[in-house]
Amino acid sequence: MSVLSFASCGVAESPEVSVGADGTPDWVLASGREVFVDRCSSCHDGDGSGTITGPRLNNGRLLAVYSDLEAAAVVVSQGRNGMPGFSSSLTSAEINAVLRYISEVL
Repeated sequence: MSVLSFASCGVAESPEVSVGADGTPDWVLASGREVFVDRCSSCHDGDGSGTITGPRLNNGRLLAVYSDLEAAAVVVSQGRNGMPGFSSSLTSAEINAVLRYISEVL
């Protein structure tokens, strides 16, 4: 019997949210991480480094392209180019949380 070892398929893990002075993570950022892992990482990679499908997000690109998170929220809600809109599957609070996660953690 042989044992096979499989390397990861190139999907990076999404960074955890740091804990604050009170010993707990910011719940909005933690919620944003969950949304990112579930909805965004397959196209933008787990660490936001981008893939063939989705652009890199872990290099400050979000705030460089969009002057504020409200402008970015429109793109996440309505979609753009090949990216689908998420307004029917995410609440505005979830969209804002994932955008904070991308801009503050990635």
